[in-house]
Amino acid sequence: MDALLDKQVKAFRASLPEHKEVVIVGAGLAGLSCGLHLHRAGVPFVLLEASDGVGGRVRTDKVDGYLLDRGFQIFLTSYEEAKAVLDYDALDLEPFYAGALVRWQGGFHRVADPLRHPLDGVLSLTNPIGSPPDKVKIGVFRTAQLLSSPERLLAAEETTTMQRLQAEGFSPAIIQRFFQPFLGGIFFDADLNVTSRLFAYVMRCLATGANCLPAQGIGAVSEQLASRLPQTSIHTGQAVQEVRPAADGRPASVTLKGGQSIAADAVVVATEGPTAAKLLSSSAQASPSKPEPGVGTACLYYRARQPPSQEPILYLNGDGKGLINNAQFLSNVAPSYAPAGQSLLSVSTLGTHDELSDQDLSNKIKGELKEWFGAEAEGYQLMRIYRIPFAQPNQAPPTNFEREVVLGNGLFVCGDHRASATFNGALTSGRRAAEAVQASLSAGTMRSMAMA
Repeated sequence: MDALLDKQVKAFRASLPEHKEVVIVGAGLAGLSCGLHLHRAGVPFVLLEASDGVGGRVRTDKVDGYLLDRGFQIFLTSYEEAKAVLDYDALDLEPFYAGALVRWQGGFHRVADPLRHPLDGVLSLTNPIGSPPDKVKIGVFRTAQLLSSPERLLAAEETTTMQRLQAEGFSPAIIQRFFQPFLGGIFFDADLNVTSRLFAYVMRCLATGANCLPAQGIGAVSEQLASRLPQTSIHTGQAVQEVRPAADGRPASVTLKGGQSIAADAVVVATEGPTAAKLLSSSAQASPSKPEPGVGTACLYYRARQPPSQEPILYLNGDGKGLINNAQFLSNVAPSYAPAGQSLLSVSTLGTHDELSDQDLSNKIKGELKEWFGAEAEGYQLMRIYRIPFAQPNQAPPTNFEREVVLGNGLFVCGDHRASATFNGALTSGRRAAEAVQASLSAGTMRSMAMA
């Protein structure tokens, strides 16, 4: 079997060209977006991916009839770039309830979007997850963001999200019991040091769209993009060791770990920030993302026979104690996430908790789940743990969500570290890189014609 695999890998590498007009390194959302826009423009390229499949951090594993996303992720239908390049109908998007159940002092309390669930919104006004004025302020703040465009919100004056919440007059109760677990689960930052620009942008997205899961898992987003590219252009299992800029009459190039080199008129590095920094270190280029470390998470999946309810809702830890930040029965949202008669529970933590073994981490989580959901949680069976040390780049102020994608000497870069760490940011960054590559190739053609 190993000999056959080795033979296949050698044959695959032999199919790679020695020169290609464009080489894209990394088949995450940004790399796939870049490839899609180059393909639409008729620019030939090769897309190299180190792992065994496309998607980067946006992948889904199929295990015993269950769909396990590599980390809990929600698709927001209001993302502008996503609407431009994705077929939402084909994704078969299933919505979450517009709100959450917040765990506080031994019970769950509902926080609801009053526009989508007006009765629930009224009934939740007097619960202990903040005061009635707090809940009115959420609606006012959300509505106010609709007066600005996404571009303006992402370029506005900024503080941290925590400072913005305090400046808006929200009480410590609703900040601690709702905003910290809710936004902390989005940004993997319980202290809410993330820029206030993203807080405002996300609140606008929540007001204008729905939180959803694709019926076939979050990886369906990546797979749909890949399906629109020439299949001969995608090469998985091809780890790039080095990227070199054009110099002394030589074109830019990439070198694979197996030793093969591919020259190119343009090389686009579309990996996550830390990997991009390593690949570009020999080119004397500046680090493509902030030097501060990113943020991580651990996601644990459990199979269960019976959820506490059939509601497609998010559960939040408003107590601020324990390891669980948020939990959700994904099969309540999209039944296809689990076999018939079974349920799939996803639990997320802030940070990867490397000090705990998988068994110890699961045991602690199971103990908390029994407090949340009762004795039924004793029967939940751990399926898999995903520890994701770099789920998002550092997004504390100061931020620049339109960082340059042109590095010069035939090198380009894209990814969520060049824009906002959202699906929308990654897709936008890939498009911007493709446009910059096209402009560079056109300029080079014009120079060649002038010299001739």
